[in-house]
Amino acid sequence: MAMSAEQFRSVGAPAPHTRIARWAPAPQARLGPLGAEPGLSSEEQAVVDVLHRFAEQEMRPLGRELDRMTPDAVIAAGSPLWSLFAKFHELGFSTDVLMSLAPAARARMMCLFYEELCWGDVGLAFSLGSATFPRYMARLFGNDFLAELAPETSIGCWGITEPDHGSDNLDPEGQVRDPRGVFGRPNCIATLKSDRIIINGQKSAWVSNGTIAELCVLFCACDSGAGPDSAHGCVVVVPLDRRGVSKGKPLDKLGQRALNQGEIFFDEVEVPMEYLMAGPEYYQRAVYTIHHEANGLVAAGLVGLARAAYEHAHDYAHQRRQGGAPLIRHQQVAARLFHMYRKLEAARALARRVVEFNMTAEMPSLSAAMAAKAGCTQAAYEIASDALQMFGGNGMTREYPLEKLFRDARAGLIEDGCNEMLAIKGGYGLADPALL
Repeated sequence: MAMSAEQFRSVGAPAPHTRIARWAPAPQARLGPLGAEPGLSSEEQAVVDVLHRFAEQEMRPLGRELDRMTPDAVIAAGSPLWSLFAKFHELGFSTDVLMSLAPAARARMMCLFYEELCWGDVGLAFSLGSATFPRYMARLFGNDFLAELAPETSIGCWGITEPDHGSDNLDPEGQVRDPRGVFGRPNCIATLKSDRIIINGQKSAWVSNGTIAELCVLFCACDSGAGPDSAHGCVVVVPLDRRGVSKGKPLDKLGQRALNQGEIFFDEVEVPMEYLMAGPEYYQRAVYTIHHEANGLVAAGLVGLARAAYEHAHDYAHQRRQGGAPLIRHQQVAARLFHMYRKLEAARALARRVVEFNMTAEMPSLSAAMAAKAGCTQAAYEIASDALQMFGGNGMTREYPLEKLFRDARAGLIEDGCNEMLAIKGGYGLADPALL
């Protein structure tokens, strides 16, 4: 006997108590602001909500404004940049609170933190992050004395790159160096005396917060009596109001223009020996420590930029009509949007996985951190480029946000170690000595 239409439709129906039975006839999942996020704890959600409002209401408009100003105007006395620092401190986030969390919780929280702030404006986010650097490094090294030199409201910087030594200063072991090459004389040298440190030389124009910082965590060559040694340098906390310190002009650059960068000069600058954070025997460990931390958090931050570009493209694809239909109805646009989403989700997963591993492992992996940094910055650049392409000619204009996001993303391929150098050093780091 033939089945009725109602009977036919019920064939193979799931049991009514199953989740599948509750789905709509044409199921369509709604992804959250962070994509396919399994769910945040109530504490994490509260933090993300506060940061998102701050990023949207304060950082985005200010980032656009500062992007169009001269570098000198960005840091002038009447610049709106200073109000951002003040408003951020009012939120109550602090280095000490982050460091009080269990390592796995801190890793997750810091990834959320940098993704959300970089979603607002990557240059401003990295300026705020660099400001905390001296206190954060002191806490990592367990040095309470140096931590107290850097109040939560102070502005810090990390001085490592030099005019003649850029990404190679992240390679004190010399792994990336051509065997025919010779590491030239360092541009900055700290001479260790019995009770004090004398610093001479300069750091390059790429020091983030370089011309506005009050404290510098200085990574440089060390002379402890046998001449300057770059492989066994030292790390010194230097108050930048010391006699002999001067600063160059703020750098005028393509992207991340809200992030102040500039040279710092040292002329017979003297600090007490107590300001030494890491001596020659611990220098390579110090570089390894800050390098894996910085690479992982840059990766998480560029995920935020990539997310911003993706969201702009997603909205535009639904609003803009071409050929009598919204852009999203055109196959090539739908395919492009899908691949942007795919790269974004993969980048977020990679950043979080690596940061958590490195903050919880007994021995963190620099190769993993480099993979995260190179992978996430490349994904952000490609997503920003595809988003600009989706906007067409509009994407090239300052009326729309994509040209700025594209410029900001391009800087990510270079900052905190250019990706080409990271690939070589990271590859050597994967070598197994037992098999060689």
